[in-house]
Amino acid sequence: MRPRIKHVGYFITFEGVEGCGKTTQIKLLSEFLSTHGMRTVLTREPGGCPIADKIRTILLDAENRALSPLAELMLYAAARAQHVTEIISPALESGEIVLCDRFCDATVAYQSFGRGIDRSIIDTLNDHACHGVSPDLTVLVDCDPRVGLERARRRIELSSGPREERFELEELAFHQRVRAGYLQLATDDSTRFLIINGTDSIDEIFATISTQVLARIPEALRAVC
Repeated sequence: MRPRIKHVGYFITFEGVEGCGKTTQIKLLSEFLSTHGMRTVLTREPGGCPIADKIRTILLDAENRALSPLAELMLYAAARAQHVTEIISPALESGEIVLCDRFCDATVAYQSFGRGIDRSIIDTLNDHACHGVSPDLTVLVDCDPRVGLERARRRIELSSGPREERFELEELAFHQRVRAGYLQLATDDSTRFLIINGTDSIDEIFATISTQVLARIPEALRAVC
């Protein structure tokens, strides 16, 4: 594994099962940090830049349920390599706070714990795709997959955009394995992970996240921003 690149910015990722509420929370945090005078970049995976967004369309389209687990993994790695090169690395090098909705941990949780692909294959691909970039802090919004799936399906039905529901159509057991994977990753790297109870109200969750994140962002970076 290549060494972690030191950057002058701060890299925060949000993770969790479908419908856990992480996307709402990461947007609220971005607004909060910006209000406090910090330069932020809000992005997501898969996607985050034009080329990776095209790959996202393939990955999340329910019509592509025949996509093999290995092909799925390769597409995620390709999208991440482009995203890191084009968006994440430049922002971190310029001293910005990058907020990313999913990153490498999602690939381990979904493709290793969920799909059963050998962890060493995933780690190797992530190593190449990330070019030494890794999160400083990961916020895991944890909730029961039953609750999350109900929320996610309700959101999809109300959305006027593309029906990104390939993963929502997976069986409950798959999402339970993904959740277990996330909790295992958090246990293995407890210093980096911040576990949040995703069943609390939006305001309660945000109060916890904003307090914890603000305390962890380096003072020097806050002063510069």
